[in-house]
Amino acid sequence: MIVVATADFELYHEVVDLLRDRGVRFTTVEPGDDLPEGASVVVAAPDDPAVEAADVDHVTATAQDARRAVDEALALLRGGDGRTVVGVDPGTRPGIAVLSGETVVAAFQVPLGDAVETIRREVADAVDPLVRVGDGARLQGARVVNDLGDVAVELVDETGTTPYLGTGARGMGDVLAAVNIARLSGERIDSREIDPTAGELQRIKDRSHELASDDRTIDDALARRVAAGDLTVEEALEEHRD
Repeated sequence: MIVVATADFELYHEVVDLLRDRGVRFTTVEPGDDLPEGASVVVAAPDDPAVEAADVDHVTATAQDARRAVDEALALLRGGDGRTVVGVDPGTRPGIAVLSGETVVAAFQVPLGDAVETIRREVADAVDPLVRVGDGARLQGARVVNDLGDVAVELVDETGTTPYLGTGARGMGDVLAAVNIARLSGERIDSREIDPTAGELQRIKDRSHELASDDRTIDDALARRVAAGDLTVEEALEEHRD
């Protein structure tokens, strides 16, 4: 059981609200009080009295990182190692899944341009985080890998990671694939250089023609810049007009 034992008013309410939202069994005590029977993890602020009890884990947090504290407490409660692993199913709107140990603690599907910022935010306070990126959608995946910089990245064979989607699950495929990717070991890489194929360039040019209001199509040079992630298709069209 998780015990919230803090005199920090803001931290208390943030953690309690998060635990209630997730349907987690917990209790609260005053800092320094005896822990109830069955206590496994204590969440407290840095200034609260240290918990000295055998077989009880201690998670320290402030109100600003309450979600991280709850994620860590749940991972400890469930016996995981608590390492933060982010799975990414690349594409124009990548699926992103954040795991703490074996527990999925957050999931997103965002435009490609927001993917790296989202991932960086999720690993900012983690110890030794790891990002696993699927090897499909090569151009978009390469952009994510290269823009992550100093974050540890593995490239994962994503074959078979997209599950069958039954009734009512439409739109969840990329996120569920990201969960599966996060659970697969891959090859450690620092960057990924991709030379776009003629077919990939043509698809970008075709997309520019679809979006253009004046029946124009960008050229190969601009299509290559879009493929490299330097421009969006819309920005390439503006440059082509200029």
